[in-house]
Amino acid sequence: MKPGALFYVIGPSGAGKDSVIAWARTASDPARIAFAHRYITRPATLDAENHVALSVDEFEARRRHGWFALSWQSHGLSYGIGCEIDLWRAEGVGVVINGSRAHLAEAAARYPELQPVLVSAPADIREARLRARQRETGAALVERLNGNVAIDHPQLAIIDNGGALDTAGQALVELLRRG
Repeated sequence: MKPGALFYVIGPSGAGKDSVIAWARTASDPARIAFAHRYITRPATLDAENHVALSVDEFEARRRHGWFALSWQSHGLSYGIGCEIDLWRAEGVGVVINGSRAHLAEAAARYPELQPVLVSAPADIREARLRARQRETGAALVERLNGNVAIDHPQLAIIDNGGALDTAGQALVELLRRG
């Protein structure tokens, strides 16, 4: 059986990556596409992405045991993607990962066939979104807005999320269907 496609969705803070992924999740066939949960050393809240909250010790124990297919650190937090993605892909199911721009090269080294997807939005829209979510203020907000990471991948797909969410969400769904 051919392994399922792997979609590595990335984007700058405030681009609306979580919203686009959530929209596509509701419009996709769960028998064909699985959306990986991230394991994060951040408490779960109702207004944030649906992730598995771990303590630093829990995260490190899982990392040491090799239970993450991918892991990285960003903004003082640890992020992981569980090895379950390899099982899903082996069954021919496509997988969507909420990834990290800074970790793209490492992810592509482990999964050369991955399809990176950049969700973008104009700077003024990103700033308004970050201010509205109220997670960062002052210097931390400026750092998030100025966190430019060079992205270099020959198959990079770009989805503009500067307008209506359903337009960007549908663009991701179409990409997943072609995957």
